[in-house]
Amino acid sequence: MPRRILLACLIFALPALCRADGQWVLVSSTLSYHMSHPMHQVDGVSRAAKGKGACHAGTCDFLIAAPVNSFDSGDSNRDLHMVQVTRGAQFPMVVVRTRIAEQTPASGTIYADLEVQFAGQTMKYNHVAFEKTTSGNEVRITGTVPATCVDFKIDPPSFLTIPIKNEIPVRVDMTWRPM
Repeated sequence: MPRRILLACLIFALPALCRADGQWVLVSSTLSYHMSHPMHQVDGVSRAAKGKGACHAGTCDFLIAAPVNSFDSGDSNRDLHMVQVTRGAQFPMVVVRTRIAEQTPASGTIYADLEVQFAGQTMKYNHVAFEKTTSGNEVRITGTVPATCVDFKIDPPSFLTIPIKNEIPVRVDMTWRPM
């Protein structure tokens, strides 16, 4: 569950890539959620996100999506339970949309407003900081989306009757390239 939220959030941070009019494509991504419980810590990872962006007249729109069932925590039973808890059969994709004004620095901190659709809910995160690094014609975006279970009306799963922490931050690491 948390991994899907994180994935979605991180994916939408990409609009900061905009430097000029044109199309962008997501060429690689790693989305990781972190779940914390007094008995253990869990990280789930997906590398299955797809994304495209378009910049025109100083504004860029990006769309990023990842299948909820693409997150792998290293425990298939836990992953299946997460799909159930996050209503992944009914809402199989985490979708992130963002629109940003053109940001010109080749590298440094950028800020994005994200709209994340996950588990049948839509959450907006404003002014989320991401690091942007440019290398040749590729742009790498890294950062963390401060997602929580409450944001998406997810009942925190329990282990030994103790629920996980509400916070399920999603780390994003994406590389974009002009089309």
